[in-house]
Amino acid sequence: MADEVQKEKPKKYIFVTGGVVSSLGKGLTAASLGALLEERGVTVRIQKFDPYLNVDPGTMNPFQHGEVYVLDDGAETDLDLGHYERFTSGKLSQFNNLTSGQIYESVIQKERRGEYLGATVQVIPHVTNEIKARIRAASEDVDILITEIGGTTGDIEGLPFLEAMRQFALEAGRGNVVFIHVTLVPYLNAAGELKTKPTQQSVAKLREIGIQPDILVCRTEHPIDREIREKLSLFCNVGVKAVIEEMDVESSIYELPLALQREEMDDLVVELLGLDAPPIEHSVWSDIVRRLKSPSERVDIGVVGKYIELQDAYKSVYESLTHAGIANNCAVNVIRVDAESLEKPEGLNKLKGLHGILVPGGFGDRGIEGKIAAVKNARENKIPYFGLCLGLQIAVIEFSRNVLGLKGANSFEVDKSTPHPVISMMDEQKDIVEKGATMRLGSYECRVKAGTKGFEAYGQEFVRERHRHRYEVNNDYVEQIENAGLKVSGINPKRDLVEMVELGDHPWFLGVQSHPEFLSKPNKAHPLFKAFVQASLAYKKA
Repeated sequence: MADEVQKEKPKKYIFVTGGVVSSLGKGLTAASLGALLEERGVTVRIQKFDPYLNVDPGTMNPFQHGEVYVLDDGAETDLDLGHYERFTSGKLSQFNNLTSGQIYESVIQKERRGEYLGATVQVIPHVTNEIKARIRAASEDVDILITEIGGTTGDIEGLPFLEAMRQFALEAGRGNVVFIHVTLVPYLNAAGELKTKPTQQSVAKLREIGIQPDILVCRTEHPIDREIREKLSLFCNVGVKAVIEEMDVESSIYELPLALQREEMDDLVVELLGLDAPPIEHSVWSDIVRRLKSPSERVDIGVVGKYIELQDAYKSVYESLTHAGIANNCAVNVIRVDAESLEKPEGLNKLKGLHGILVPGGFGDRGIEGKIAAVKNARENKIPYFGLCLGLQIAVIEFSRNVLGLKGANSFEVDKSTPHPVISMMDEQKDIVEKGATMRLGSYECRVKAGTKGFEAYGQEFVRERHRHRYEVNNDYVEQIENAGLKVSGINPKRDLVEMVELGDHPWFLGVQSHPEFLSKPNKAHPLFKAFVQASLAYKKA
C-alpha cells in the first residue's frame, strides 16, 4: 500500500482589532505577541490593514501620520511595520501593508479590464474578496499570520475589513483563527474605580458584525483585579484568563513582550490555535530590558529636525539610538532640537553639552539653515555627527559653503537659483509629476571604502540599505569636495551615486544617503548607530 500523502498543516491566523479610542498600541501588542511566538519556535509574519483611502502613507503629513517606514522592496508603509520588523525576525514586503485606497484601486482596475464579466461590483463580495486574497498571500511560508486592523471598531471606514475577517474566519475553520480585541479600561478619579462599560460597548459593536473576540487586551493605567476580569468575562463572553492586563510599561516598549508573557497571553494563543510550541525557558527580552534598565554610562544626543515635537515623526531614529545604547551598555538621552530655533545665534546654546548631533531625513526648506548651523557646530567643535539622507546633504552644503568657499551653495530642492547646486535632483526624477511612490525607494547596494569609519563600523565592503529620496550629491562637485577634505566613503557601484561621506580629520563625522534606522533591532543594533553612540561616549569621556 502506498504511503499516504501527509496533509499540509492548516495555516493559523490572528486578527487584532481596537476599540473605544485610537492609539491604544495595537501594533505594539501584535509585534510583542509575534516576538513571543517566535521564541516558541513558531514562524510568524505580521501585516497591517489601514482603512484610509490613501494608496500609501508616502504623501501623508507626518504631524498626522508619523514617519513613513520603507521596506526593502520600496513600499512606503505605516510606522507599525517598523515595530513588526524590530520585534520579529522576518523582513516584510508591500503585501504586509494594505489600505482601503489600494483595495478600491485594484477593484476598479479589474472592473475596467472586464475581469468581473459585467457583474455589478459591490463591497460584498468584490472588495471583501480582495482583502481575503491579501490575507492568504501574506500567510505563505509561515505558521501564523497576525493581521492588525487600523482605526477603531465602529468606524465606517473599517467595516469592509471586519466583514472580510468574519468571512475569512468561517472559511478557515474553527481552531485556526483567533480574534484579539485591544480596548481601553479607563479609570475615573471621581469614582475611584475602573470602568468596563466602554469595553462592553466596543465588544458589542464587534459582535453585531458577527465577530466574537477570543482575547481582550485591556489597556489601563491601574491594575485590573479579579472582580474586573470576571465582569469583563461575563459581559464580553470571553474566559477570565483571556482578559489580559496591559498597563503602560515602566521605561521601554521592549518590556511589553515580558508583560504579556506574565499574563500568559502566548500560552493562551498556543492553546486556542492547537500549536505544538514549547514554553520559553529564557526570553531574549529579559536580557534586553536588563541592559536598558541598568546601563553603566549615559550620553546626551541632540536630534535636530522640523517635526521634533512629534514623537512618531522620527520613530525609527529614536528606536535605533536606543538599540545602539543597549549595544554599548549606555543610556541614550535624546535631546530634541527644533531646527528653526537654531537659525538665530542664541539658539545655538541648545547644542551646548551635547555628546553627539544627528540630523534625520526630511523634505522641504523649513529649518534648513538651522540644520546647517548644527552641522557647522559639530564639525568645528569635533562633536560626533551622524547625518541620515537629508542629514548627509546638509553636511555637504555646510562643508561646501564654509570650507570649500562656495558662496550660496545649496540644494536645488531648497534654492533653484543657487549658483552651486551641490545637491541636485536625480536625473530620473526630473520629469516625474506624480508624488506617490515615485522617489528612489527601497534597498540599494553600497560599496564601502576600506580605511574609513564606515568600513570600520560595517566590517565589510558591500552593504545594502533602504532609501527614500529624490535628490543626491551632485557629482560635478565631488572632486572639489574630496580635495578639500570631505571624503566619499561609500558609493552605489552601479550608478556611482554618493552613498556615504565622512571627515578624515574629525573623531566621527559621517553622513549616509540611506535610512539605516529601518534595519536596526533591539538585539542587533545597526552598525552605524552603534559606532555613533560609541563615538559620542568617547567624546564625553575625552
